[in-house]
Amino acid sequence: MGLKIRPKQECRWDLVSLGEVMLRFDPGDGRIATTRRFDVYEGGGEYNVARGLKRCFGLDTAIVTALADDPVGRLIQDFIFQGGVDQSLVHWAEHDGVGRSVRNGLNFTERGYGVRAALGSYDRGHTAVSQLKLGDVNWDEIFGKQGVRWFHTGGIFCALSSSTPEVALEAMKAAKRHGTIVSYDLNYRASLWKALGGKKQSQQVNRSIAPYVNVMIGNEEDFSAALGYEIPGMDANFSKLEVDAFKQMIKQVVKDYPFDIVATTLRKAKTATRNDWGAICYFDGQFYQAKDREDLEIFDRVGGGDSFASGLIYGFLAGEGPQWAVECGAAHGALAMTTPGDTSMASLKEVLQIMKGVGARIAR
Repeated sequence: MGLKIRPKQECRWDLVSLGEVMLRFDPGDGRIATTRRFDVYEGGGEYNVARGLKRCFGLDTAIVTALADDPVGRLIQDFIFQGGVDQSLVHWAEHDGVGRSVRNGLNFTERGYGVRAALGSYDRGHTAVSQLKLGDVNWDEIFGKQGVRWFHTGGIFCALSSSTPEVALEAMKAAKRHGTIVSYDLNYRASLWKALGGKKQSQQVNRSIAPYVNVMIGNEEDFSAALGYEIPGMDANFSKLEVDAFKQMIKQVVKDYPFDIVATTLRKAKTATRNDWGAICYFDGQFYQAKDREDLEIFDRVGGGDSFASGLIYGFLAGEGPQWAVECGAAHGALAMTTPGDTSMASLKEVLQIMKGVGARIAR
């Protein structure tokens, strides 16, 4: 058994992601409510995966999204140019001058420190990408004529509006028709689902999507809130006993759905700046677990899970085995949390060094 990944020579892109790209406002060492200045970055769960695979791992990736054609949209575009992700599939929506009908998403996020947890505040109502509908994207052109080896989307995109799950499902069905691997990150966000029916609706949407997914990614909260699975004994500490319970839950998941792979990060947040960090991957009836990193020092935790996903996906696209892939994902995620912003600033050389256990002694 194994993933049947389309060969590179017949595909324009190694991976295409579907999701929103927002402008992130970061108060640095300060707080959103009291700062007088922000640094800005681009970010978005699904986009971060495509960018990581391009900038860190050197693969050809593209993003399917929509942006309002105003200066903020063009700033986001400029960030995407720097990230190297192909923009030929971006839809541009006409802006009315004040954003009454369509706008671009903003994400205010402070990093947290010590006992003060990271904090995020979304400003992303009626954004351009949330208004995508069935038929807006020619998926058969993308997956068939141009060719894609791997397609990635997730629960954040599906929580943006009542139409986005329909678009995701339309894309997945087309991907399946053309032999493209489909990955999905559950990425449950209570704030996004609140106005769309909460956990109940999230579970209904994700259960309808799950049969079309090859590689399901999520943490313990995601599988509980977004798919409705109970994990005996689970609490915020995520002890060894609870990891075993989580593994039993994953075995049940793969009995219920035709996933080839289930992958998750294992995070114990001792403080905002000190986390235990690891990952597991379930493939072909076996668990593969990455090296546990205790007391990992965190600079900015946002995007660590997305960088795990891109490292994991790279492993399989590169023809490596599941153990190598999960180690690659865990190392890339760890590195991504050492720098500001949602997106990875790591290099493949650094990821390979971390996988080998190279220390943090200065390189010069």
